[in-house]
Amino acid sequence: MERIIYVQFDQLNVAAGAMKLANKATDHIVLVESQRMLADRKWHKQRLLFLLSSARHFAKQLTDSGWDVSYLKSATTIDGLVEMKQKHPECEVLCATPNSFRLKESLADFGVTFVENDFFLTSTDTFTRWASAQKTFTMENFYRAQRRRLAILMDGNEPVGGSWNYDAENRLPPPKVHDWGQPVYFNFDDIDEQVISELPANAWGEIDGKTWGTSRAEALTQMSHFFTNHFKEFGPFEDSMPGESWSAHHSLISPYLNNGMLLPSEVVAAALERYAHGDIPISSCEGFIRQIIGWREYINGMYWYLGQDYRANNQLQANRKLLPLFHEPDKTEMNCVRSVISDVKERGWTHHIPRLMVLSNLALVTGVSPQEFLDWMREVFIDAADWVMVPNVIGMATHADGGVLMTKPYAAGGAYISKMGQFCKACKYDPKKRTGDDACPYTTLYWDFLDRHSETFATNHRMFQQMGGLRRLSNLTEVKERAEFVLQGLNNGQI
Repeated sequence: MERIIYVQFDQLNVAAGAMKLANKATDHIVLVESQRMLADRKWHKQRLLFLLSSARHFAKQLTDSGWDVSYLKSATTIDGLVEMKQKHPECEVLCATPNSFRLKESLADFGVTFVENDFFLTSTDTFTRWASAQKTFTMENFYRAQRRRLAILMDGNEPVGGSWNYDAENRLPPPKVHDWGQPVYFNFDDIDEQVISELPANAWGEIDGKTWGTSRAEALTQMSHFFTNHFKEFGPFEDSMPGESWSAHHSLISPYLNNGMLLPSEVVAAALERYAHGDIPISSCEGFIRQIIGWREYINGMYWYLGQDYRANNQLQANRKLLPLFHEPDKTEMNCVRSVISDVKERGWTHHIPRLMVLSNLALVTGVSPQEFLDWMREVFIDAADWVMVPNVIGMATHADGGVLMTKPYAAGGAYISKMGQFCKACKYDPKKRTGDDACPYTTLYWDFLDRHSETFATNHRMFQQMGGLRRLSNLTEVKERAEFVLQGLNNGQI
């Protein structure tokens, strides 16, 4: 029986999803490049290049292997599927369950038959059973359940090494002298060049070189480079923000996991194989695997469990417009912010600590609308997806859900950034000061944030120490005056 197999741009793998069930002799494969998707946002150039070129490379890979492939450029995804159905009116349309509420609804309305989405290790049913039994949605509890369920780094019913995590060993600041190595770079091919020539005029960011591979072979090269050159020191320095390395010892494989070119099962298998050589510390192996089987699966599970309305949460009533510096990093003299957003502008990526403690922290303490910040994060990061960004931004980054996902807000003053990064010495602002012309805006705004929401956090046991510090603050009036000046300056691009 002939069928139409619809391959989404985040499910580019022959070994998973609907492609795993496809028959080369009878099935028609279709990928649809939605022109509305390209035009409805001010996407990062590298994000568009990565998504489109990866899909076109995948279509070529299938065609070269003898599949019947149609790569359509249509006004919308549904328009493309209508065109495909007109060519093959008797064919059922199959695809793996989509990774977003919006696409799942539109495809269901069109009559697409969904097959298992196995681009994750945890089905929605499995996650729902776990979540339904929890009083609070603690990721650590989920992670331990995952270790047991998947039998990964386990010695019977106990964790290998005797500890479930090695966070205490994995929070080292960047050393003054350290060899961070170099990330791997790729060469543009004809498909990449064609995509670049077609990018929308309003796309944001830069393309100075090929940081991100756009084929399965290049994704495998990136993964191999990490395990060979960076895996050993990933753990201790995973929270570090060195000034001389944008990638540090991070794997840089999240884009390939999120568009399906790499599968979590093969990444975990490769990590365990490398660990078995005996020269990788358990802290690095466990820390990396936790990101794959713990955090990534947890965030995807919570996206579906919390429902489509979760993204509209704004429990802290944060309604400030997105600050100009998020699109124009030169509109701030804060060295950490300017550096991190410049990195994002250059390559569409920065690792999880700059995302959380520089970018998200700034949005949180300034009271930027969580929905505006969510839109920005979705548009500029190479590895952004709805399921990734909604729980991360609404729950973790901006505490807009009132504590459903995280029991306390991730707000911090300049001291944390000074400890874990190498930005402050070259900055005009002093992270130790909360008032005065050279006071670090993070330090000022941190205390102002606590004061603004003191009633909300008064009963939060995890905020007891912070609220006690606020009560003991001797110059709160001056702090609030400085905060107002800083907020106006950020709005005007003058801080």
